[in-house]
Amino acid sequence: MMKKIFEWLIAIIIALVLLFIVRTFLFIGYVVDGESMEPTFHDEDRLIVNKLVKNIGQIDNGDVIVFHANKEADFIKRVIGLPGDTVEMKNNKLYINGTQVNERYLNNDIKTDDFSTRTIQGSKSDVIPNGEYLVLGDNRSNSRDSREIGFVHEQDIVGKVNLRYYPFNQIDVNFDK
Repeated sequence: MMKKIFEWLIAIIIALVLLFIVRTFLFIGYVVDGESMEPTFHDEDRLIVNKLVKNIGQIDNGDVIVFHANKEADFIKRVIGLPGDTVEMKNNKLYINGTQVNERYLNNDIKTDDFSTRTIQGSKSDVIPNGEYLVLGDNRSNSRDSREIGFVHEQDIVGKVNLRYYPFNQIDVNFDK
């Protein structure tokens, strides 16, 4: 009897250690709060965030990330500009490094006010500083993003969204189309 209890205890401890490792270093669950990423994500969507991606520097323009906006809240937004990029929104068209970007994930009815890298809060030049990212919500008229909070520091990034698993009829891994 004691042998069985000991085996179960060891199995539970191993499971808890593995869970701790996975949640701390690899993946974490996230629940969308609000409408700032519509139509891509909706309030209460359930996601898996890959924390490993940020550690190996694989965040690209168009990726959807979760980051610490402040001590109380994490935000979910789309990466629009990488360190060294210039970004400009002019006449509802996005330009990265002078090249127009087709934003297929946006609702075409929503208009975005003009801005540039230089007009972002805390910006000191026309390029995004090293170690920082420019992020925007897909629902541009209802989003607190870099236009309001400034650039996102690399150390504040939790990770990249890899999977929407709920609602079940909208399971997806591709969020740039």
